[in-house]
Amino acid sequence: MTSTATPPPSPAGAPPASWAGREDEPPTWLRRLRGFGYVPPAAASARADVRTRLVPPYTRPSKQLWMTFGLPPEVWGTWQRIVSWVGPLLVAAVAGVLRFVHLGSPKAVIFDETYYAKDAWATIKQGYEASWPKDIDKSILANPAGVSLPTDPGYVVHPPVGKWVIGLGEWMFGFTPFGWRFMTAVLGTLSVLMLCRIGRRLFRSTFLGCLAGALLAVDGLHLVMSRTALLDLVLMFFVLAAFGALLIDRDRARARLADALPVDPEGRTGPDARIAETLRLGWRPYRILAGVCLGLAAGTKWNGFVVLAFFGILTVLWNAAARRTAGAGAPYAAMLRRDALPAFVSTVPVAIVTYVASWSGWIFSPDNGKGGYLRDWAAKHDQGSSLGFLPEWLRSLWHYETEVYNFHVGLTSGHTYESNPWSWLVLGRPVSYFYESPEPGADGCPATQAGKCAREVLALGTPLLWWAGCFALLYVLWRWFFRRDWRAGAIACALAAGLLPWFNYQERTIFYFYAVVFVPYLCLAVAMMIGALLGPAGSSERRRALGAIGAGVLVLLIAWNFIYFWPIYTGQTLPMDSWRGRMWLDTWV
Repeated sequence: MTSTATPPPSPAGAPPASWAGREDEPPTWLRRLRGFGYVPPAAASARADVRTRLVPPYTRPSKQLWMTFGLPPEVWGTWQRIVSWVGPLLVAAVAGVLRFVHLGSPKAVIFDETYYAKDAWATIKQGYEASWPKDIDKSILANPAGVSLPTDPGYVVHPPVGKWVIGLGEWMFGFTPFGWRFMTAVLGTLSVLMLCRIGRRLFRSTFLGCLAGALLAVDGLHLVMSRTALLDLVLMFFVLAAFGALLIDRDRARARLADALPVDPEGRTGPDARIAETLRLGWRPYRILAGVCLGLAAGTKWNGFVVLAFFGILTVLWNAAARRTAGAGAPYAAMLRRDALPAFVSTVPVAIVTYVASWSGWIFSPDNGKGGYLRDWAAKHDQGSSLGFLPEWLRSLWHYETEVYNFHVGLTSGHTYESNPWSWLVLGRPVSYFYESPEPGADGCPATQAGKCAREVLALGTPLLWWAGCFALLYVLWRWFFRRDWRAGAIACALAAGLLPWFNYQERTIFYFYAVVFVPYLCLAVAMMIGALLGPAGSSERRRALGAIGAGVLVLLIAWNFIYFWPIYTGQTLPMDSWRGRMWLDTWV
């Protein structure tokens, strides 16, 4: 008689009884990894046929949900597609209201708006930046129409794309705080919409996608940067757009690979080594779009090129993983033969051409000393050079870029609000963009107030979101390393692209608000962690209920935290005690 009793547990560190005496017994290190939750690829691959693994289906709401609303079965699919857009659009609408309400307040030139608002105005008017008088800000606020555009070129240390974007808002609404903040508010709102759709595609869940977008909508740093005319929000937008384009490209390439694989009589798609190793994946326009977006990102700030390197590695690793899933015996060799060169050509040269094209206003300005800064350098100082076969504008641009690079790496002068990247995730040192102390009876300070009030715009992430994000990052790294979850790897890669390069410049003067570039991926990490709290498919009702309570409490606390800090995100006047109550850490003052 065959016993069905469960064998006794093995001693700690020993293989299970089912492995005893087997030649394929896993080594000790692998058994230890399994103790931390590691799932080998072979075990994961047995769960579904190859098509399902290459192109996982989206999560579908239960039939009971549609029946509750009285919808007939034949329209369920249509309504699911509608909801997949209605949800993100509603989240983006809320984000837009938060970003546009009183956008022109404070009516001041706050923090580095003193550079970019004026550079944007000059760029949109004449194609290159001008040298402005130091005391011109008050005149701009008092009577922008009466301010003349300087004729002398200005020395600037960032490429022009972000200033073209900011200048577009000034062109539409004038040389005013609302005008120079308009386009960052637009891009901030659109980035919330994009993250909803990106999260939906990444997690195959409209709910989790909308949750990630909602978290971004209520992040304080993202809100403040969306309401300020600085370059970093523009950089974040183009990087996020590139990430989304690569996700779409990944899905389309894997679907094409799945379509080419053989199907058995039962309708199951099976692996095929020859197809997996030799199939060409054809025209991939979304990867070219990603190259354009990354070129625009680099044309806003140079760290866009660093992101290009990270994302380039990510997309070719995705190709290798797809070929391995399809049955390739040597997936990395197949990727190098079939995918590496097309991936490089469709991203790197495209990004470089886009970057150079973004300088067109400077390039086509006069080279007789009346154009952009150093536009005439080659004509004056580089005649007879060994590189004389290159156009003068290109040699002048290269010299200009060299000067800018030397400036950036040598920028070590102290600043009140500088911070080390080690402190960014825990909100060690936020940046105050604007602060004033109104007297009682002025600027919203109650006349009955015993002392002065406080009015501040503080670039600070929503604390509970960021601190939860630290745990979510650990969870994502665990999922990536032990469960080989590609979604976790993608999030970790994008977050690393925005954070890790700054550790190479710890002696340089850098600021916490640079972190806005990786805020969307922090929100994706928190959404992924909340999805785990809710429980996997097939969980018991008790497990689902407990998970929903925990996840709901966390989301509500984050939302409350955002509302609590809203006054210091938007420059509202507070009694001094209320302002001090929001300074949770001494380093925030």
